[in-house]
Amino acid sequence: MKMYLISDNTDTLTGMRLAGVEGILVRSRDQVKKALEDAVSDKDNGILLLTESLGKQYPDLVRTARTGHKMPLLIEIPDRHGTGRRPDFITAYVNEAIGLKL
Repeated sequence: MKMYLISDNTDTLTGMRLAGVEGILVRSRDQVKKALEDAVSDKDNGILLLTESLGKQYPDLVRTARTGHKMPLLIEIPDRHGTGRRPDFITAYVNEAIGLKL
């Protein structure tokens, strides 16, 4: 199993390639849709990485990719510009998931 990246940022793609992760640079909705379809249909892909900015721009495409297939695991990652999440998102996630205040 391998990881595969779909990115709208050249720097993220380059950094992940240096780490041994192949990927594709996309700029339009049609390119994102095709890249997701191709990546999901490739049985060698175990983890599919997607930049958070693409996830925010095209939530319907991401939802379709996540719900339509068991594999690969789709993970949204921040790019070099940082994350759009609030600073305490991990703590808030744990609070919501298990009802425990940290």
